[in-house]
Order: sequence, then structure tokens, then C-alpha cells
Amino acid sequence: MTVTDQQPLGSPFSTATTAEDIVAGHDFSGMTAVVTGGYSGLGLETTRALAAAGARVVVPARRPHVARAALKEVKGSEVIPMDLTDLGSVHSAAAHISDRIDRLDLLMAVAGVMATPERHVGPGWESQLTANHFGHFTLACELYPLLAAAGGARVVVNSSAGHTLTGIRWHDPHFRTGYDQWLAYGQAKTANALFAVHLDALGQGDGVRAFSLHPGKIITGLQREMPLQEQIDRGWVDEHGNVVGADFKTPSQGAATGLWAATSPLLDGRGGLYLEDCDIARVTAPGTPMDDGGVRAYAIDPEEAARLWDLSVAVTGATPINR
Repeated sequence: MTVTDQQPLGSPFSTATTAEDIVAGHDFSGMTAVVTGGYSGLGLETTRALAAAGARVVVPARRPHVARAALKEVKGSEVIPMDLTDLGSVHSAAAHISDRIDRLDLLMAVAGVMATPERHVGPGWESQLTANHFGHFTLACELYPLLAAAGGARVVVNSSAGHTLTGIRWHDPHFRTGYDQWLAYGQAKTANALFAVHLDALGQGDGVRAFSLHPGKIITGLQREMPLQEQIDRGWVDEHGNVVGADFKTPSQGAATGLWAATSPLLDGRGGLYLEDCDIARVTAPGTPMDDGGVRAYAIDPEEAARLWDLSVAVTGATPINR
């Protein structure tokens, strides 16, 4: 991937495209997908769309009873327990998946947390970086043999325009010296984008391509730990919690870019790219307003991506992908 690849293709889809629009006319029979967070918000829309087109969808869930209730009408879906902040749980889920399938066509990292209160998990890791990045990193490394066996798998990682808040804080990634919930979120979303860059570099020889994306502004369970007043002050919702922001997408529209990343033939032979509104995003300069879209150069920098990858292998003990 070079920066010249990081520019719009002229996709036939747009910001208004829905999940149903993306999968219309597709037959995914015989395809197996793993969708983290696939039982609420964007993940639920993603699971429904893939299953409706014939895919088998495995949904790892921190709350399996809630997931099973949400997916009980979705034929072709199955739930397994997994907590992204508990790497033992991630290893167990990966082993369970590996026992049941021999190839994996799609890994979609949709689950995430945003702007949560300060928490440290495991050996003292900052919880947003752990849930959004380290957990998904470990899952992808453990499932990599299944992705390679598919001969054309894609990995799709939900990042966010929040990545514009900060690059990786190499001096203090776990916020040992003062916590900021939005910088922690921004760092985690930059990590999601960098993860896709290096996974793609390692995986393309096996036909494994990876993408990250901004799904758009959507009110889902992602905001559950934000006070209502903060959401009102930001102009997102009214005092009753109803969405009032004019530029918000529906959950189905929010799921569309991930599904486009997973299935579009326009992306054949490409990877390591950051997407938005069902197209490749442009690179934006530092200081550009977050809501103007695009991706910062530091979030797709191959050297930063390799550095984060090495750090992630070292701290998680995940099985390295050697090329």
C-alpha cells in the first residue's frame, strides 16, 4: 500500500447506502464469517445482512445470552462466548472456532468501546486499547491459519474518525500519567487502522487482505457509557435521547462500509486501506476538522504499523504471523 492508493475509487455507493443495498443480489452460500459485536448496533446489521445472503456467521459475544436473544431469528448465525479484554477468553474462542471450521472467509472486527471511564485490565493495560485493539489483534493472529486457508479472505476492522484525535502515544499508551477518555479512544482507533495496514502487508501472500474504516456517525450502544448531557451538549441527541444530528446515519447505513469492504470486487488486489462512505478515503492534513472525513497519514503509516504490530505481539503473546 502506498499513499497514492489511499484515494477514492468512485464507488457506485454513497453515505446513504444501506447494508441491504450492499448485499443485494449476492449469494454468500458456503462463506463463513466471524463478526465480533455481531449482536448489537452495526454488528447486528452486519450479521443479518451476511446471513440473509447465505453466509454462516459466528458471533463471539461477551454477553452470549443477550446475543442469542438478539439473533434467535437470524438463520445461519451462532454465538460463542468471548470477552475481548480477557485474552484467555479470546484464545478459548479462537480454539473453539478452529475446531468447528476449516477456513474463514471474513473476519469483521466490529465490537468496540468509546470514551469509557478509566479502567485497566489484565496486566494493567488501558481498557479501550485492549478491547478495541489487543483483543482483536489476538483473535486475528489465532485465526490466521483459517484465513490463509480460504485463499482470498478479508479482514475488516472498524476504526473511526476519532483516530484524528491522536496517534499512538508511544511514551504512555496505557495512560499511567493522567487519563483522557477521548485521547484513549482516539489512540485505540488509530491502532485499529494501523493493525489493518500491517496485517495486510503480512497476509497478502496468502490472499489475506485487510481494511479499516470509519462507519460514519451513528448512535448505537457504543455511546452507552457517555452521560446523556454530554451527548446533548455535542448536538447528537435531544433530552429524550432521540437523534437530532443531521449528519447521523442509521445503523444499517453505518454497517454498509464494512460490508462493502468485505465483499466489493472493486477492492480485489487492494488492501491496507482506510475506507469511509463505501469508498476509499482521502488523506487529510493535520488540523482538518474530524467531521470533514478522511484519514490522517499517521494512521496508515507502514512504519508506525510495524512498530505497533511488534509491540502487540510482545505484550499479548499472540502467535506471530511470519512471512
